[in-house]
Amino acid sequence: MPTGQLIAEIAMDLKKQGIERPKWSLFVKTGVNRERVPENRDWFYLRLASVLYRVYKDGPVGTESLRTYYGGKKNKGTKKHHFYKASGKVVRTCLQLLEKQGFIKKEKKGRVVTGKGHSYLNKKAKQIAVIGKHQPEKRAAKGQKSEEEKAVAAELKKKEQEHREKERAREEEKKAAEKKKEKKGEKEENGRRAGQGPAAS
Repeated sequence: MPTGQLIAEIAMDLKKQGIERPKWSLFVKTGVNRERVPENRDWFYLRLASVLYRVYKDGPVGTESLRTYYGGKKNKGTKKHHFYKASGKVVRTCLQLLEKQGFIKKEKKGRVVTGKGHSYLNKKAKQIAVIGKHQPEKRAAKGQKSEEEKAVAAELKKKEQEHREKERAREEEKKAAEKKKEKKGEKEENGRRAGQGPAAS
């Protein structure tokens, strides 16, 4: 079952449940690395659903680890791009709303999913599995995708790309450090050899 489809379904359901989104969510960016506010007006519910899934998948987790997960590089034009964490306000608000719904709870090492949260996620996963089983040809033929599914798929693809960029940056830093170490070793070796040269007669 595609994770994006599950998150989209949960987001739609949370919205139907009447969870009120903060008024500021209509005009804020999700992080300093973003250039503008999200185009999808339901982005907050998608983030809410995604946070619930991340707590289920990685819990116990804290605010900072979630900020890192949703962060990304800021485009600085010709300057070097730097990684920035996502908005802490957005993450904390999502966690508080999910706690209020009884889906997650606090523990010493961070938030974890409650029994109610597990049941809710399993229920949604089964519903999607049943729909996919009975309507695979119909969906494939029409190529139907909701706006929420498209948005989540795009976000997941972007996150995957950002993850690859982080790994590539780490590899480059590692290689640079190894190269620097090798040069330092060669310099020290040359210095020792110079000191051990033939004594003047």
